[in-house]
Amino acid sequence: MNDIVTVKNLSKSFGTVQAVRNVSFNVRPGEFLIIQGHSGSGKTTLLNLVAGLEKATSGEVNIVEKCITAMGEDQMALFRRYNVGIVFQFFNLIPTLNALENIALPLFPEKLNRKEMFERSRRAASQVGLDSRLTHYPGELSGGEQQRVAIARALINNPKVVFADEPTGNLDSDTGKKIIELLRDLNRKRGLTVIMITHDDSVATESDRVIRMKDGAIVNV
Repeated sequence: MNDIVTVKNLSKSFGTVQAVRNVSFNVRPGEFLIIQGHSGSGKTTLLNLVAGLEKATSGEVNIVEKCITAMGEDQMALFRRYNVGIVFQFFNLIPTLNALENIALPLFPEKLNRKEMFERSRRAASQVGLDSRLTHYPGELSGGEQQRVAIARALINNPKVVFADEPTGNLDSDTGKKIIELLRDLNRKRGLTVIMITHDDSVATESDRVIRMKDGAIVNV
């Protein structure tokens, strides 16, 4: 089976600062990969490049055998909608929408009626154990519940790959552990490919493989 993600000689510069330096690695379908490094190591920039949120200075990224680095902005946005799910550290929920509506947000551009949209949202919520909190607004949810909403939102379009940017970084240790267990469970039961960044050694032990970064480069694969 072909790799689901391939990264070749990827670099990113901000002026004279080279945030990512000639990075290459592959990810297998169904793999739970962690990219680890201290603050300033380049791991967040790398994740943003591989997820198509930022443009590389040089190099190539392929997801499901599509070269995303060759795509224009509109084409990339459309590709992400159907192939990529993203979970952020700070949840990025809309405070005026309840949990069900936040989960359904990626479906708003689709030609779906309201009933079908929210049925899909409820199914995604059920996968993350959030059935009883769907009418609550973000301000009424705990940090762990907000992150579950964010994960369900990332799953709503059945992505090929989920990228998670420090998903436990804004949570206490017990809640963070439950979020990692949830992602790992989705990875194992659904065969979901997960690429996650963290600085936490205890989180890294849950992965299939760890890539460590320092000064913008990979120091092991």
